[in-house]
Amino acid sequence: MNVSDKRIVVTGGAGFIGSHLVERLVDGNDVLVVDDESNGRSDWVHDAAEYLGGDLTDPDVVAEAITPDVDLVVHLAASKLVDTDTPRRQFEDNSEITFNVLERMDDAGVEKLVFTSSSTVYGEAPRPTPEDYAPLEPISVYGATKLAEESLVSTYAHSHDIQSWVFRFANIVGPRLRGAVIPDFVEKLREDPSSLTILGDGRQEKSYMHVSECLDAMLFAVEHAEKDHNVFNLGTRTTTSVDRIASIVADEMGVEPVHEYTGGDRGWTGDVPRMRLSVDKLSALGWEPSQSSDDAVRQSARELLDEL
Repeated sequence: MNVSDKRIVVTGGAGFIGSHLVERLVDGNDVLVVDDESNGRSDWVHDAAEYLGGDLTDPDVVAEAITPDVDLVVHLAASKLVDTDTPRRQFEDNSEITFNVLERMDDAGVEKLVFTSSSTVYGEAPRPTPEDYAPLEPISVYGATKLAEESLVSTYAHSHDIQSWVFRFANIVGPRLRGAVIPDFVEKLREDPSSLTILGDGRQEKSYMHVSECLDAMLFAVEHAEKDHNVFNLGTRTTTSVDRIASIVADEMGVEPVHEYTGGDRGWTGDVPRMRLSVDKLSALGWEPSQSSDDAVRQSARELLDEL
């Protein structure tokens, strides 16, 4: 699909990844952002985009956003906390939002959907994990939600003529990132540069991808993958430990803190301590990440130090 001269709806377009994507899409497209600002800010939305504030669990909001003239829906809106205090509400809300979006697309005759999923659908799988790995056994309600939503997208792709692109993200980092390890370390070290508390044992090791490369990969796949239902991992070929992230952030800040650990091999309930996704499928399509996880973390740390 050629992503130009289109009417595009971006759910969650005021959030971290969504707002960066909107900045790309407004050049040559008519873009509507729908967001309730639970994970984002309206002032992050590009001035060239239309903005509709609303809760996508409300079918009326979804109907107002997704009209028959829409060419593509990019669905990023979700409750994203892995260790949430309200797991039932997270599962119900995320599933309902995705069902509302798909149902409305079918009713309005909108045929193309991009859906952002997560590496958490794999659970604690062997690494590097390919897209066809089975069985999918998530260990968090967030991962279970994403897997359920993927199933809904698959159903509508195979039975309702909706072409879909599903992206399973590694850890995406960059400007506007909040509630994650890099901004957390920046804020802690600004408060006390002599000491840094790290959740877990510091040896948790995952793949980190800069948001700019994430968007490059998404747009490339949408333009070049032509199956009715497309599923791609998005990440780098390398991993970075939490201890290494702490060292990179401290180095960028010019401090040398003592590390203190909360204990255990994971930071929180449902956390997958080690994750690296295979990106061979996307590479075979013609796109390859240029950064390592360390590169992505360092660039993000510099950007967040300027921003926060």
